[in-house]
Amino acid sequence: MCQLLAMNCNVPTDIVFSFTGFAIRGGGTDHHNDGWGIAFFEGAGVRHFVDYQAAVDSPIADLIRRVPIKSRNVIAHIRKATQGRIALENCHPFVRELWGRYFVFAHNGDLKDFSPEWNGPYRPVGTTDSEAAFCHILQELRRRFGDNAPPLAQLSAALAELAGSIARHGTFNMTLSDGHAMFVHCSTHLHYIVRQYPFAEAILSDQDMKVDFSEVTTPNDRVAIIVTEPLTTNEVWTPLQTGELKVFIDGEPL
Repeated sequence: MCQLLAMNCNVPTDIVFSFTGFAIRGGGTDHHNDGWGIAFFEGAGVRHFVDYQAAVDSPIADLIRRVPIKSRNVIAHIRKATQGRIALENCHPFVRELWGRYFVFAHNGDLKDFSPEWNGPYRPVGTTDSEAAFCHILQELRRRFGDNAPPLAQLSAALAELAGSIARHGTFNMTLSDGHAMFVHCSTHLHYIVRQYPFAEAILSDQDMKVDFSEVTTPNDRVAIIVTEPLTTNEVWTPLQTGELKVFIDGEPL
């Protein structure tokens, strides 16, 4: 199945280090070679890149590794196709508008007998179970809350209920962000780490690369990284529990 990477911070931060270790799993150190994508929130907008090539072979992925785009919320995905052909429209993350702001979503897993009824404005463009789940979530949120975004506690509770319902159809590890909060649901494998002062050195597990974060941060910075499998060998990653929905804001879990 696919792999997920997300970042939530209290200040705009680049994801070059984590993405470098993550992207090589897309056809290099692992077999997730059916496409990839990444989305960066920037103000009210989203920089969105997808490619049906394997991340290790993609010139767009090489651009992301070389250009330090800074954002407070980032979602990335490398794909191992289970449903839907290898094509651009089936590459995560997916982006839609709700309540006048963008939502970005990516999924790792495989949903069986998942055929929601469509009775709102959201429809899948591609043929993946993942995009269908995303459209279903947005449709249900609009049905429950109408045209106005609910408070964070109500939104989190609704997402926990919807994610649990979808997970009954199979594996549903997901990352979802509206540019303010990062919502993460775990079915099987998801891990996170919060990097904050005092910062230390980190060493990638998939590539010969390390960085001393104390040299590139300030004492006020805080960065949460969420990933399917830990990216570094010398840091302590916290596993999420099966069925858990966790919300990150300003680089820390609530």
